[in-house]
Amino acid sequence: DLFINLNKAVMQNDGEVTSEQKRLIGYLTSAVTGCRYCQAHTILAAKRYGGSDERLNNIWNFRDSDLYTDAEKAAFEFALAASSVPNAVDDQISEELHKYWSDDDIVEILGVVALFGYLNRWNDSMATTMEPGAVDAGETYLTHQEDWTRGKHL
Repeated sequence: DLFINLNKAVMQNDGEVTSEQKRLIGYLTSAVTGCRYCQAHTILAAKRYGGSDERLNNIWNFRDSDLYTDAEKAAFEFALAASSVPNAVDDQISEELHKYWSDDDIVEILGVVALFGYLNRWNDSMATTMEPGAVDAGETYLTHQEDWTRGKHL
């Protein structure tokens, strides 16, 4: 019950960050930590919330792609840096993020990074079994990632 409320609070849309964007941020965070379970679930959820096959298949090319806005690129760079250990957010990443997002939106973005940091550690440590729909999403959108099919949760 407490986790459900936490998840709802983080993933609801109060600002400019869309449901699809939040799932892509969760995906990038999960990819940094290597949690296959959360990678599959977030990419599947991004699809459910309007992510096109083209955007989902090209998320790792976001820096050079016109499929993503400059605001999204700034949020994705921040998510990658914030989910790294040690934290890699620097002045340049922060300045770019603040060009496009309000303080409230940045709190929402970081909330997603933090939520998935928790979930990544939980699911990997507990060896959570991946459900068939998430396996299908992983095989569809994540096969380009090295060793996706060798993930320990498959």
